[in-house]
Amino acid sequence: MILVKLGGSLITEKSGKEEYRPRAAAAVARALARVSEPLIVVHGGGSYGHYWSVRHGMHTKPGRTGARGVARVKNSMVELNSRVLETMHGAGLSPYCVPPSSLVSGKKLLAARAKEAGRVAKAGMVPVTYGDALWCGGGRTYILSGDRLMSMLAPAVGARLAVFATDVDGVLGPDGCLVAEMGGRRAATPPVRGDVTGGMARKIREARRMARSGTDVLIANGKRPNRLIYAARGSRLHGTLFRGR
Repeated sequence: MILVKLGGSLITEKSGKEEYRPRAAAAVARALARVSEPLIVVHGGGSYGHYWSVRHGMHTKPGRTGARGVARVKNSMVELNSRVLETMHGAGLSPYCVPPSSLVSGKKLLAARAKEAGRVAKAGMVPVTYGDALWCGGGRTYILSGDRLMSMLAPAVGARLAVFATDVDGVLGPDGCLVAEMGGRRAATPPVRGDVTGGMARKIREARRMARSGTDVLIANGKRPNRLIYAARGSRLHGTLFRGR
């Protein structure tokens, strides 16, 4: 089982407002269509959900947000998800939409639902879910990031590999060079300013969390889709690797 996170900065133009990148998304989808192993795909919000999250002051920590703001974020993510599903279908995949609210209640993963998604993947379809605004009880809502959703799903579905497909080659060190492999617990990269879900720093934290649960994790450049194929095949890894334990 392989989990793939399509970063919002890869499939959308994050400096704009609800601007989809159909060519970039299609190129990644065509690469995924060449992977023979069962897949589950998670995608970020980019200039859709992130844009509205910032405008309405929503964060990954539960808080009180106006109902119309929550609705705007959720509706935007549904729209983006629809575009991703159509792109994947056009690439020859069989996407199967799994809304995040069917996988997570409050802040807890529904293990049975996650395992069902795994069975769907093994049946030949590709479950597709995404980061979203979720109800947390007591009048509070929060942003469930796609990165966090990845680390929640990985142990539940027994993923052997998780790939974060981003718009950069991986984690860059202070000298600007690619860090080929990371270990330890301290995140080396600060959050991206303006990104409510934490940018690269959150990816590093969630990658370490998955690695501790036994999943190999690769942060790679989705603009070079063949790298995803090589990663799935276990050859010519290019990116930042976190080895599962």
